[in-house]
Amino acid sequence: MSETPDRRVRSALESLNFFMADMQAGIGPFLGVFLQQQGWKTSAIGAVMSLGGVAGVALSTPAGAVVDATSRKRLWIILSGVMTVFASSLVLISHRFWIVAASQVATAIAGAAIGPAVMGVTLGIVRQSGFGRQNGRNQAFNHAGNMVGAGLSGLLGWRFGFAAVVWLAAAFAALSIVSVLMIPRGAINDRAARGLDTDSQVEGPKGLAVLFECKPLLILAAALAMFHLGNAAMLPLYGMAVVAAHQGDPAGFVALTVVVAQGVMVVAALVASRLAQTRGYWLVMLVAFAALPIRGLLAAWLINNWGVWPVQALDGVGAGLQSVAVPGLAARIMNGTGRVNAAQGALATVQGLGAALSPALGGWLAQALGFRPTFAILGAFALVSIAIWTMFAPMLKPACSEPAPRPATA
Repeated sequence: MSETPDRRVRSALESLNFFMADMQAGIGPFLGVFLQQQGWKTSAIGAVMSLGGVAGVALSTPAGAVVDATSRKRLWIILSGVMTVFASSLVLISHRFWIVAASQVATAIAGAAIGPAVMGVTLGIVRQSGFGRQNGRNQAFNHAGNMVGAGLSGLLGWRFGFAAVVWLAAAFAALSIVSVLMIPRGAINDRAARGLDTDSQVEGPKGLAVLFECKPLLILAAALAMFHLGNAAMLPLYGMAVVAAHQGDPAGFVALTVVVAQGVMVVAALVASRLAQTRGYWLVMLVAFAALPIRGLLAAWLINNWGVWPVQALDGVGAGLQSVAVPGLAARIMNGTGRVNAAQGALATVQGLGAALSPALGGWLAQALGFRPTFAILGAFALVSIAIWTMFAPMLKPACSEPAPRPATA
């Protein structure tokens, strides 16, 4: 197969990224306010979300290593979609703590596999030379899918109840499977999909050790962990804060928070792809980190039905830039090692650790201090990310700009 895939293959890949967005997100953004309406306290909501996050953290690195090793990346994506829909439906069966917790754990396990699998499929189709541009388009389609899915979820949830949100996720999962099957198996080069040179050999699978063998990757992981420790709880807590203040319809408002953020993410992903080609990923990541402290202050100040616009626009800036920069950095730093997806999984583990702890921390802070101080505190965690990123700039900038044949050793 030519290194330049035909339009049909790229269209199927972009379609997959569009439809898998709502399949991945599913009921997640709506779960907090749904459980709040069932009488749950913010601390219990945060705890159940964190349990799912811990499960995802535990499996992200092994999932990335397996994706590197397997030639059945499409099957991984299909199984992840089926598992996500099944897990979401459990919440309709029972609102008991451990049933909801099991749902979140299963969803997190599926999510651990799908990210590296889609990255591997993309790299296997377009190779290293085309990855930056195609990944930018993938993420733009993914955010657009999230925006459409959230809008439809809000409308259907308002008209027909929470069950409609689950059925919508199932429909998007079915369309994701169709999109995967439209990508020919022969279009994916398995060696390119793991970032392995034609004549290179690679040892057996590795887990988190890939971080400690590569200084730029380790620094990136530390900065991301602090960012997500503050960021992950912001959206569900902001939705709960506004609903608690009787400033919006629960399903409709949560849908609006997602739609605004994802709309900005579409633009941010395309800008990140262009900026990375001219200025490198270092600047892209710096801007992404800087968005969170500002967002935290605005969230503390604007707990009302129109504050969603600036608060979630900043979420879109940070997440949209990172959605392109993090996979791009993993592909560049680990180029030639055969461990690109393992590195992506390891980064997801570290990000997931911060994100898993964030809801529990945020829920505890909100219960103890109230919503306004909590938003300011959560936003301040990204100041540590900025400090790490700027302190190691001399080492990071070359890695963020040029594909490296081998990772730097510690």
